[in-house]
Amino acid sequence: MNDLLEPINAFLGCETPDLWIEEAIKPANQAILLQDHCTCELKAAQSAALLIRKYAIDKASGATLLSWLKPYEDFVYRKVGDGTFASGKNALIGQLSIKKSGNENDAVNQEILDKMVRLIKEELHHFEQVLEIMNQRDMPYLSLSAARYASGMIKHVRTYEPAALVDKLIIGAFIEARSCERFAKLAPLLDEQLNKFYISLLRSEARHFQDYIQLAEQVNSTSKRKGESVAERIAFFANIEAQLINAPDELFRFHSGVPTACDPVIA
Repeated sequence: MNDLLEPINAFLGCETPDLWIEEAIKPANQAILLQDHCTCELKAAQSAALLIRKYAIDKASGATLLSWLKPYEDFVYRKVGDGTFASGKNALIGQLSIKKSGNENDAVNQEILDKMVRLIKEELHHFEQVLEIMNQRDMPYLSLSAARYASGMIKHVRTYEPAALVDKLIIGAFIEARSCERFAKLAPLLDEQLNKFYISLLRSEARHFQDYIQLAEQVNSTSKRKGESVAERIAFFANIEAQLINAPDELFRFHSGVPTACDPVIA
């Protein structure tokens, strides 16, 4: 585990504050933690799908990808379904075609497609796993208001391409890295089921972090418009992310900052 976490901790600009850990392990907050974690898994899949659709695949493939996510979005946002999902997502690889330009961008598009499809499959599987744990604990799936974390970084994305894509990939890396770090910190402090589950997530979260960084480097290397390096943008977002993690936060969520008060109110 130390070998797995070493690059994660080196990448992040700070550790999770102890006050957030103390709030997260309170039994009264377990439902909030699991509900928000469940939603975060879907959002991670949606973010990856948006990157694929915007940058990597043709229009017909985009429609196929949307149909893959629809049952999960129906359940979460439209309260349709009972939380049981078909296994058809495992057949998606091979059904999507990249946008072809006849240059080095084709290889980048293929890498985005391959890495993000694998990520989506894993995130949706994790969504189902969290939902199963919630069902075992008689916790209904309820919608929570979003944390400020992701939006606090997204507002700093550059407005021109491919710099915007590089920034989005770096933000994805920070979200995955912070998730991995928090799973590792929480696991020893929670019950046996959650301990084993959170430890089981570490390897995939760490790989997702690495995939995002590799893609950012690849996209930046093919850019004809040379600006800041990926390392410089990582340093920039590390500062932004650390501010969000260390600042007082009225909401308690999986990616929230230092809690000022626990807000169990369901949106």
